[in-house]
Amino acid sequence: MDRRHFLRLAGLSAGAAALPGELLAERIVRDPYAPFADVARTPVRVRGRVHVDGRGVANVRVSDGVRVVRTDRDGRYTLIADPLQPFVMVSTPAGHEPARNATGTTRFYAPLGAAAEQSVDFALRRTADDAHHALLLLADPQTRDARDMRLLHEETVPSVRETVRGLGDRPVIGVACGDIMYDNLALYPEYERAVTDMGVPFYQVIGNHDLDFAARTSEAAATTFSRHFGPTWYSFDRGAVHYVVLDDVLWHGAGYIGYIGDRQFAWLEADLASLERGATVVVMLHIPALSTLEYRLGRRSPAVGNSLMNREHLYQLLAPYRGFVLSGHMHELEHVDEGGVTHVVNGAVCGGWWSGPICYDGTPNGYTVLDVRESEVRWHYQATGKPSDHQLRLYARGADPAAPDEVVANVWAWNPSWTITWSEDGANRGLMARRTGRDPLSVALHDGPDKPVVNSWVDPVPTAHLFYARPSPGARDVVVEARDPWGRVYTERLSLV
Repeated sequence: MDRRHFLRLAGLSAGAAALPGELLAERIVRDPYAPFADVARTPVRVRGRVHVDGRGVANVRVSDGVRVVRTDRDGRYTLIADPLQPFVMVSTPAGHEPARNATGTTRFYAPLGAAAEQSVDFALRRTADDAHHALLLLADPQTRDARDMRLLHEETVPSVRETVRGLGDRPVIGVACGDIMYDNLALYPEYERAVTDMGVPFYQVIGNHDLDFAARTSEAAATTFSRHFGPTWYSFDRGAVHYVVLDDVLWHGAGYIGYIGDRQFAWLEADLASLERGATVVVMLHIPALSTLEYRLGRRSPAVGNSLMNREHLYQLLAPYRGFVLSGHMHELEHVDEGGVTHVVNGAVCGGWWSGPICYDGTPNGYTVLDVRESEVRWHYQATGKPSDHQLRLYARGADPAAPDEVVANVWAWNPSWTITWSEDGANRGLMARRTGRDPLSVALHDGPDKPVVNSWVDPVPTAHLFYARPSPGARDVVVEARDPWGRVYTERLSLV
């Protein structure tokens, strides 16, 4: 047998193992390069109704995660579901919320069984007018053991409850934006207890530390997550905003990359198809569409595990809309504009993996609060245990050894729409200079072979939201004023004597 003929047969072997021997022999004789026919799968016909107290809700999206159908005027639907999809789910319309699990997490889904004919109803509840609502995005709780869980319950839960009280009577929802766990999935019930205590309905995003690492495929790696929280991609509406949760963690057995598969993109295209051009779409995923960390470290391209490798197609699907992409994963806070969408890479609930009060870049442990009025999305970063106006930190001259005569301000939620000015002894000195550097507190807490005491591998990273100014030699105090895109002004004073 010559080498070329051997390679032809070897190339067929993996895909042909399940084919009958007679059919395989016939293929090789007739055309060894002909594509394999799809294995026949029996579709699942799902019928049901979406209702509120028995009254049907019309024009609601129902999906298996690939195909999307709409309910009729009586709330009824028929979905020919893909038998490989594990769930059927409802995209809750504005003015409604889905059922909740006993733990407070949302129950917008039902498992699909093996039967060819199935019936699934979804009972919704009407909410107060949600044109003005709030969303709390908690990225990277990242709990590993009983100590981490204690900190989540003692620090984060009270902070969230205080934030919710401050939001008044507007509807509030929560989203855990991935890495809910730090590999120890047996602790999911403790997270669910935190959700119960926070008192608002929660949706979940899957992260790279939320996986069953012993699974043989990326899909199977979501088994435990899905047993607690359902699908890993889905959508819902609140007010005039369409929210989309995506799964961009591809586990390949020896690690992960940021990637969205074809079935998920097919679903997203169908999910967005009925939206009006210009609608506000907020996408939530764990790995950022783009992190600029590698650029700040002097590298030429993003790491495959820190950014979505096929993000251009996501941008294409979002192009007709006003798009926002919210993510976590990086344990730092940054804003990125790419692909016509606004990205917010959120600081971590756990900061530097529960090693202290801050993330790698000096951002406090915390979460993002979205204030949504009609289609307008505003946000602020809420530091755990701090008032909502805690938006910057000042450092004395010399805190950054590379700038011995300058004061430094870390304005963690900065983006180019912010204005950062300073004054000394009451005299306005204009704009501060933005430079990339390392936050001095992060250096003090994280830099060194024995720091921090917990998780000594946590290190400071260069960040692009540091601002510098050189006070006069005899100046007595400096005031820094940070104005955000919505006119909110945050002020910090630093004594120089």
